[in-house]
Amino acid sequence: MFDTHVNLHAEAFEEDLPDVISRARAAGVTRMLAICERLDSFPRVSAIADAHDDIWCSVGTHPHHAKDFTDTTPEDLITCAQNAKVVAIGETGLDFHYGYSPEAEQVASFRSHIAAARQTGLPLIVHTREADDLTASILEDEHAEGGFPILLHCYTGGPDLCQRGLALGAYVSVSGILSFKSAKDVRSVIKDVPLDRVILETDCPYLTPMPYRGRRNEPAYLPYVADALAELHGLSREEIGATCEANALRLFRKVS
Repeated sequence: MFDTHVNLHAEAFEEDLPDVISRARAAGVTRMLAICERLDSFPRVSAIADAHDDIWCSVGTHPHHAKDFTDTTPEDLITCAQNAKVVAIGETGLDFHYGYSPEAEQVASFRSHIAAARQTGLPLIVHTREADDLTASILEDEHAEGGFPILLHCYTGGPDLCQRGLALGAYVSVSGILSFKSAKDVRSVIKDVPLDRVILETDCPYLTPMPYRGRRNEPAYLPYVADALAELHGLSREEIGATCEANALRLFRKVS
């Protein structure tokens, strides 16, 4: 299986990252994508990817930190993306729940990342929270100027953004949230996503799936995310794992 969204550079893993990676491999996770959340974290993220044959990375700035990187240009992201281990742009997007960065700065950062994704052909990893309509509108407007691959990651939004994203060719990733008893609305939306557009992620160290909710999350728990999706579709863990891995490899074309 391919864990398409892990925060392996997080402080939570400073002491036992080698063990975390070993447990993931033992659990059947054959590929991992380490996500960059701040442009100044890219050296640490890329160093993890460079050190392991089964780990790749992204480059980008999370919308929470948009205010700290207002001078970032598409060219800055494109330069970093020349690294052979960089397979995606992001995560980027809009998050109006906490308001850590002003809306205008989030939108400007989002559009810069989109420009980099368009020019490199790399998938755009999109984070969105309480911003469904504006996220969809920006993606549609930008797509009309020239296409780019899209991943709506850790999807918890409503059906409208999901379907508008799918119309643009987007993929949708699911996390441990899918296993939560309270996530009925998320399961309802995800059930309507074609299986050839869904991929798996942990978003570790957060969103630990059942039955380990409450613990620090790590890639070794990815099979339990697969179980939640498998239950939704009446399939086996193995069938879901194979399908989602094939989807992920189709999206992240630089991954071998």
